[in-house]
Amino acid sequence: MTALRDLQAALRDAILGGDERAAEQAIAGDGLEPSARLQIYRHHVFTTLTAALQGTYPVICRLVDERFFAYAADRYIRKHPPAGPCLFEYGATWPEFLAGFPPCQDHAYLPDVARLEWAVNVARHAEVGAKLDRTRLGTVSAEDIPRLTFSLDPSLALLASLWPIDLIWRVNQEPAGAEPVVVDLSGGSVHLQVRRLGDDVIIRALDAVSYAFLHALREGQTLERAATAALALDPRFDLTRAIHELLDADLLTDFTLPETHKGE
Repeated sequence: MTALRDLQAALRDAILGGDERAAEQAIAGDGLEPSARLQIYRHHVFTTLTAALQGTYPVICRLVDERFFAYAADRYIRKHPPAGPCLFEYGATWPEFLAGFPPCQDHAYLPDVARLEWAVNVARHAEVGAKLDRTRLGTVSAEDIPRLTFSLDPSLALLASLWPIDLIWRVNQEPAGAEPVVVDLSGGSVHLQVRRLGDDVIIRALDAVSYAFLHALREGQTLERAATAALALDPRFDLTRAIHELLDADLLTDFTLPETHKGE
């Protein structure tokens, strides 16, 4: 097993641009020099992973041009090779890579657009969450309700951005050749909810208060603390209405109450 792991590590390093000598010694050329066969495999790996990134981040590819995307992808793949076999799971750290990639520094909105695209990708492949049984919620005593914590739809993601990334995403869904739409990058910040409904992924803009409430619940805060976060932004926040809206949207899947508090 140690020899196999060493060989796998040597092959991985060689493909990603490291020392090729150890890998070449284990390659049967079969009519080709080991270095040439290694180059063929490297080309296949990089082409496949670049295509996977393009499939997950088509808007980024469209915004920066396919040639620049391939250049950035080459640098990314060398630093962040796949950790697993599922290609749709590859590229989670691409937004952070773009944020630190010097050629992208003049386009500060790109990482947030990439975060939105990753959220869409995750929502598309997420498990289907069970709907919360409202009758269970009705059995919770009034004094225990503030202590509840909720589980939310597994496909749900929440994003806040200084840029109108939802509009950038939407205008770049138009087919190539369509009349271009100019997006005003100074159009203001956005708070977004991303989730899957049936076979579709929905991007919905939220107001800052609703976002704060939902984000707190998503982070595992109690209902009381989530309401406090919302009320800090707007004293008119209606908790009862907010809970009913989440139930009607099937965003809540379960709830828990600490054992030490039950029945107190």
